[in-house]
Amino acid sequence: MTTTLTPTPTPTPTPTPPAGPAAAAPRAAATTWHDVCALADLEPLWGEAARVAGRQVALYRVDAATVLAADHRDPRTGACVMARGILGSRGSAVTVASPLHKEVYDLATGSCLTGDGPALPVHPAEVRDGRVLVALPA
Repeated sequence: MTTTLTPTPTPTPTPTPPAGPAAAAPRAAATTWHDVCALADLEPLWGEAARVAGRQVALYRVDAATVLAADHRDPRTGACVMARGILGSRGSAVTVASPLHKEVYDLATGSCLTGDGPALPVHPAEVRDGRVLVALPA
């Protein structure tokens, strides 16, 4: 089941980059951090969709304290379904498989791992004081 989460409307800017898997995510020159939800709102190993600054984002809680974020829009079809994807792994990479055509994407880089398909835009995410924050281009 996918639940739409409503983020706190005030962006939280910060110069501190995230550590861990999200640190490898490509990012634009200027980003704004957004407080999206409480960590407790996300189930482990499950995707949830959130509207953040007018953009649909898929959030994946991969363990007790790690959340990864990507666009909710499937890069091949344009359908907003990526939060319904299947989490998995390839080696040390955390992956998500699109629920439509089963393309597999690396959630740290957005690379399509099943051919030459388009990349999935990924976003830096971190957990601070029990809150999930996502950085999007300003």
